[in-house]
Amino acid sequence: MKFKILLASLLLAFTSTAVQAGDDLASVIKEAAAEMDKAKAAGNVWRDTGKILKKAKGEKDAKKAMKLAKKALKQAKDAQSQAEQYKVAGPRF
Repeated sequence: MKFKILLASLLLAFTSTAVQAGDDLASVIKEAAAEMDKAKAAGNVWRDTGKILKKAKGEKDAKKAMKLAKKALKQAKDAQSQAEQYKVAGPRF
């Protein structure tokens, strides 16, 4: 009986962790897509950001998917920053 309770507890713990990691991945992908839309609105989306985000959505391995999603998120934020810098760019005499 104790073994069954222990086994059930372990299964519950591992499945809840997997669901939590999946939710976290989904939120990072969602945030990256939103940031990419902001970069598009600013007129400066980077070429590979969409490709990386698409790969992250299709990746089976959660670790690789998270790494790709975070990379896409960083690129989208960097593209927005670059767009802001373009506004004041010009010759400096």
